[in-house]
Amino acid sequence: MIDKWNAFMSKEQTLEPTGSGVLNGQTFAVKDVYSIKGHTCTAGNPDWLRTHNPSVETASSIQKLLAAGAKLTGTLQTDELMYSLNGENAHYGTPVNPKAPGRIPGGSSSGSASAVSAGLVDFSLGTDTGGSVRIPSSYCGLYGIRPTHNLVSSDGVIPLAKSFDTVGWMAQDARLLAQVGEVLLPYSGDDGFFQRILLEEDAWALTDAKSTEELKRLLPAIKDKTDYFEQVQVADEGLPAWTEIFRTIQALEIWEEHGPWITKEMPSFGPGIADRFQMASMLKKEECQSQFEQWKMIRHRMVQLLGDDALLVLPTAPGPAPLLNLQGKTAERYRARAMQLTCIAGLAGLPQVTLPLATVDGLPVGLSIIAGRNQDKRLLKWVVSFAEDHNTKEAKQ
Repeated sequence: MIDKWNAFMSKEQTLEPTGSGVLNGQTFAVKDVYSIKGHTCTAGNPDWLRTHNPSVETASSIQKLLAAGAKLTGTLQTDELMYSLNGENAHYGTPVNPKAPGRIPGGSSSGSASAVSAGLVDFSLGTDTGGSVRIPSSYCGLYGIRPTHNLVSSDGVIPLAKSFDTVGWMAQDARLLAQVGEVLLPYSGDDGFFQRILLEEDAWALTDAKSTEELKRLLPAIKDKTDYFEQVQVADEGLPAWTEIFRTIQALEIWEEHGPWITKEMPSFGPGIADRFQMASMLKKEECQSQFEQWKMIRHRMVQLLGDDALLVLPTAPGPAPLLNLQGKTAERYRARAMQLTCIAGLAGLPQVTLPLATVDGLPVGLSIIAGRNQDKRLLKWVVSFAEDHNTKEAKQ
């Protein structure tokens, strides 16, 4: 199939299935940060490509998918060194958002979202550190998951900030999203039901009016799934404070990881990306100890809140995908609101799935469900049930 969407970096990196299983007959592609033997990743930047060698081994996540019957059909676009939520790449161009032409696909797993949304592959692998699977999934009308931190091995994946990096994936179908999870996620006791549904109040204040209205149409059906429903505020300090904690710790780790290479090679970065690396270079870990203390308390608080029997419901993004080439304060304000939504699961290391069950003026907006630590398979099972009930109801109307 011709890639008129600019989603792929390379279609030469193809691998046939090595086994048979739940993914027989499915095709997938991966964000160009995953190691494939003999392939040099770009990480979205020509200077990275120029200064790195081909991989000597294929990432274990890819190997597992091949063993389960899936076929790899190429590598996909990404924001430079994964440090953005937009998907606009100054060097390789911006993948088209098939569900919202003229608007950004979201990043940094931009090609991963574009390829699945356009039907070029059945599912894709991305990475999610600060929202890089969840946000493009919302913008492009897909199911997407950020799993519990470290539950899926990230070996063979170029890191951004290791305390937050996760291997994530996207699909147009909830059941396929769960089948990929069967392959990548370790066995866990995933029987039983979630007893409590919680609605995050502050998060719902971050979406535009139309998105709030459309997403809240889904809440009665969610309430029907439980006898216990409660509105909560997870952040006593406010979500802006949580965002600042996330951005600070993330930036410290990013500079620790990539600062030496940037200092040595002086790569060319596009607008926004260069500014973020410059900001990261100026932080001093010893001056940020209070953020680390607060982070520890946030993780404990979220574990206590959700346990293994609760779900937290919130919008995935502030609204539909913004227009292409949005610049300045408007773009930064939107990014800040998006980060307030994504930092909750990020700081707590919890699994989050976004569901593409609402639209605003024909544009996708995602609804997110966060579960307790290591409840990923149970969460995916819940999502499949809810999505299929929703689609059956829609078909009857």
